[in-house]
Amino acid sequence: MDGIKYAVFTEKSIRLLGNNQYTSNVESGSTRTEIKHWVELFFGVKVRAMNSHRLPGKGKRMGPIMGHTMHYRRMIITLQPGYSIPPLIEKRT
Repeated sequence: MDGIKYAVFTEKSIRLLGNNQYTSNVESGSTRTEIKHWVELFFGVKVRAMNSHRLPGKGKRMGPIMGHTMHYRRMIITLQPGYSIPPLIEKRT
């Protein structure tokens, strides 16, 4: 699971959970087939489709020098009907 960094929880990603689609940030050098293999192996699910896009890094100023953060890739993974990924963060009562 080195390629998958963390799950993304935005308004759009929460809306996509109803369609059995999960969003996560992955390493920018990972390929789609690697990510698909990792998800199927680690979570024991079947992947139906994958969409990805590369997000640019943000500019950061450090005094007079302008720098930037690294770019990263975001994957939207659609699972076969009947499969689901358990929640990664559980709220304790």
